[in-house]
Amino acid sequence: MTAALTLPLSLLLATGCSTAGNTPAAEGDNPALTLKIGSSQPEAQPNFYCGMKLLKERIEAQNLGLTIDMFPNSQLGPDAERFASVQTGDIDIDLQGGSAMSTAFPQIGVLDAAYAFNDVDHFFTWIDRNGKDFFTEFNTATDTTIVDAWYFGMRTFTATKPIRKPADLAGLKVRFPNTPQFLANAKALGADAVAIAVEELYLALQQGVAQGQENPVVATHAQKFDEILKVASLTDHQVGAHYVVVSDKTLDKMSRPQKDALFKAIHDIRAENRKCVDDETGKVLDGWRGDSARTVVEIDQVDRAAFISKAEAFFNTHFTGENLELYKSIRASA
Repeated sequence: MTAALTLPLSLLLATGCSTAGNTPAAEGDNPALTLKIGSSQPEAQPNFYCGMKLLKERIEAQNLGLTIDMFPNSQLGPDAERFASVQTGDIDIDLQGGSAMSTAFPQIGVLDAAYAFNDVDHFFTWIDRNGKDFFTEFNTATDTTIVDAWYFGMRTFTATKPIRKPADLAGLKVRFPNTPQFLANAKALGADAVAIAVEELYLALQQGVAQGQENPVVATHAQKFDEILKVASLTDHQVGAHYVVVSDKTLDKMSRPQKDALFKAIHDIRAENRKCVDDETGKVLDGWRGDSARTVVEIDQVDRAAFISKAEAFFNTHFTGENLELYKSIRASA
């Protein structure tokens, strides 16, 4: 797989190393701090063992007075609640999707629009070209700092039947996360959305409340949704990304060496994390393909042109103002 593009550390450090109006910790003075990092991802998923865990190991090995306590699997609450806690400083670091943070900064939800980005390379190219200004605006609006994005995987459908074209979604109850952008994605793709929290999804699939769901392959497998759903359709309709977001209240407590180390470690993990996600995705798909009880609709068997055309037509009228400008600029950069 292509390695993730690199973002200069100087650019990253410019986006939130200290909060205006507050005095950062003195240079060379490393206070002893224990940082809580949260995520909705279980320990079996790459963004835990190739993300959060790596960050803990690398930061603590530098003996800068920082300890990182990890809380995966929504232990600190669902996404929206955790982000509010990052804003208040009760959680120091979190892995968040854009849609969950869009109530505080609507434009970040646009990055989660179905087929806004053609693929993961398109996404990271856009982040590296536009991230500094975009993340600075986000910081001003939310009092939190996005350091970088870690790859989560391309979102695909698993369901009770194959999905090759938009018409195949008609009448199928498909779970989407309960955020405005994800529910808009359902409409854009032609799906009958059922809004269910991820923590409740397995039971909902067992009971037939939902007949399908969309997630990256690694998440579908790690959370055992594939125990129930035997048909995977590689629509690759959305680049899944987790933004590593840090509370500005936490940054204000940290020394410059601590902040530099944290930002550098988060950035350095990005490429490793992406390879880890790609490798695990390949292993899971190989297992599915080798199981005679399963069906895998490969990406070249999906009418992506029809999906993209349908999504663009929807979002060109759904989005307005700055959100529409952002969406059009992303599509123009493809």
